Amino acid sequence: MRQVITNRRSAFKCACIRSVLVLATGFAAMSSSLASAVEYAEKEELKFGFIKLTDMAPLAIAYEKGYFEDEGLYVTLEAQANWKVLLDRTIDGQLDGAHMLAGQPLGATIGFGTQAHIITAFSMDLNGNGITVSNDIWEQMKPHIPKQADGKPVHPIKADALKPVVDKLKAEGKPFKMGMVFPVSTHNYELRYWLAAGGIHPGYYAPHKGDTSGNINADALLSVTPPPQMPATMEAGTIHGYCVGEPWNQQAVFKGIGVPVITDYEIWKNNPEKVFGVSKEWADKYPITHKKVVKALIRAAYWLDANDNGNRPEAVKILSKPNYVGADYDVIANSMTGTFEYEKGDKRAVPDFNVFFRYNATYPYYSDAIWYLTQMRRWGQISEPKSDEWFMETAKKVYRPDIYASAAKELIKEGKLSAKDFPDFATETGFKPPQTEFIDEITYDGTQPNAYLKKFSIGLKSDEKI
Repeated sequence: MRQVITNRRSAFKCACIRSVLVLATGFAAMSSSLASAVEYAEKEELKFGFIKLTDMAPLAIAYEKGYFEDEGLYVTLEAQANWKVLLDRTIDGQLDGAHMLAGQPLGATIGFGTQAHIITAFSMDLNGNGITVSNDIWEQMKPHIPKQADGKPVHPIKADALKPVVDKLKAEGKPFKMGMVFPVSTHNYELRYWLAAGGIHPGYYAPHKGDTSGNINADALLSVTPPPQMPATMEAGTIHGYCVGEPWNQQAVFKGIGVPVITDYEIWKNNPEKVFGVSKEWADKYPITHKKVVKALIRAAYWLDANDNGNRPEAVKILSKPNYVGADYDVIANSMTGTFEYEKGDKRAVPDFNVFFRYNATYPYYSDAIWYLTQMRRWGQISEPKSDEWFMETAKKVYRPDIYASAAKELIKEGKLSAKDFPDFATETGFKPPQTEFIDEITYDGTQPNAYLKKFSIGLKSDEKI
């Protein structure tokens, strides 16, 4: 009997040991699984820069809605004096990343202006800019603009209506001057595109000759003006008009000093605008942190477009705070809520004036990068002819859809967003189909950059040099 009891005790003891071992093994496996599932940011405290424009909204919303904190990130957002300061501070590490002009990472990487390898894994928005002229220039343009039955101008207004005004000033020996925000800004390329489509030469750059003014052979002289200073600079008569993001076109309407004549949506439908940029060195050092930042920004962009722009009034209230854009609520709302006011009282529905998520707005397409590179080449910022392969390779150095896809897949796995909200990552090439909706009706195919350049009557062709 004793032996049986002993054996039972022994069996019970063995069973207990086995159970403990199984539990220990299970806990170890679970801990290992959790460790592999939960990734921690290499750097938790971050500082991001921005310029006071409404398209910095994804940063503000990611902060205000706690999306950064959901990723274990503690972010400070800091307005910067201008685009050059913002870029320099990102390069030297004072900023971890920033709201950037789409051309900035490309321009820096190829060495136009500043030499540094900057990348982007997140496109911040589509559209969002406009071209405004002074009241005096508008009055001179009006006779050349077709009218609707109600007497209002037919839109889009082409630069054809501006050309007689520019020609008259030129005949009088007076320069026609316009402002844009930075040499590699979307605004510069959109303004040049619009002017050239109307037969007005916006001038060439020749960095190989030390000329970075962009005014060689120009009918219209373009110069850099910081966005918040645009209305006052035009009101003072220093410039006749400008191309800028919101709210600074609508500010001209509210102040009664100018008229926005066209939006960039009408120049190139659903064109890419800003990006979130970081240095390549930073991205390599903090890959998990970078991915978490992109996750938070994707969620913010989704919120901004959700419910048919139903969250926009709340977004406008946030953006009107002095630490963000700091313009009046009504000025920001004029465009952010799906309308745009041209001539005073001529408010029209433009539901896609600001797009933050729909149409795959946040995906960093190689074809978007190549379009910017073609415009740099067209206007001489890229001095030498380049092969199609060079355009492709440069785009892939700077635009990083692989990082974007990694972030998006995690959001899908976590149930925060759905696969239908994103491109099909299994088949996505990074190139949009040929795009036709430009104001000059020229088709853009990102896979054939040099063939595209040959289509323009104004601008350097693929094999030309200043």
